[in-house]
This record gives sequence, C-alpha cells and structure tokens, in this order.
Amino acid sequence: MISESANNPEKLEGSLIDIVIEGWRFARVFTRLINKVDAGESARYINQVRYFQKKLEENLEAGGLKLVNIEGQIFDSGMAASALNIGDFGPDDVLVVDHMIEPIIMGTNGLRKQGTVMLKKVQQ
Repeated sequence: MISESANNPEKLEGSLIDIVIEGWRFARVFTRLINKVDAGESARYINQVRYFQKKLEENLEAGGLKLVNIEGQIFDSGMAASALNIGDFGPDDVLVVDHMIEPIIMGTNGLRKQGTVMLKKVQQ
C-alpha cells in the first residue's frame, strides 16, 4: 500500500526536509561527542559523520533543495532565520550567528524552511 504522501509532492518534500533536519541535528550532536573522544580514536568517526552529512546533502539536492548554514555570518534581521536570543541584545549591537539550532532549507523557488539561530555580540 502506498501512503498518501507519495501522491502529494508537498507532503513528500516536507518529509524529506524533516528527516534531513533531524539527521543534521544528529550529526552535530555526534560531532560534539567525537570531540570528547581520544584523538587517535576520533578520526574514524569524523570520517563517518562527514560521509553521513554528504549523503544528507546529496539526497536533499536530488529533491531540489539545499541546506544553508549561516554560522559565523553577521546577523541581519532579513535573514531567513529567527534568533532565539535576539532580546538579549541592544539595537546598536553588532551580532554574529554563533550557532544554528536548525538549518535554513532553500528550494528552487526560494525559502522552504526558515532556520533557527543563537546569536552572540561581536567583540570590538
């Protein structure tokens, strides 16, 4: 039996986006764990997580989508990402994206899923 989502491109795209975001989150958690492991042992795991991330991105691109990571970029209120901690800063503060909570997903027709970020103040 074929599910309803197989006949509905929007549901299929939404499912692809959801699984890629969860995979992206898992890869980030796994990377933090690898950083706590002995350096001699971590190399193998680093290569595995890189391969996993590459496969996620390839499959996303096959669906006409692209994962966008804006970590390290100067924050602009026009970015396709909402900042969880924007209220912690003043209007004149220069902010940079400290880390992504959820990536931005772009499609051939524009934004498909807004990202979520945490900001930090640029030290001057």
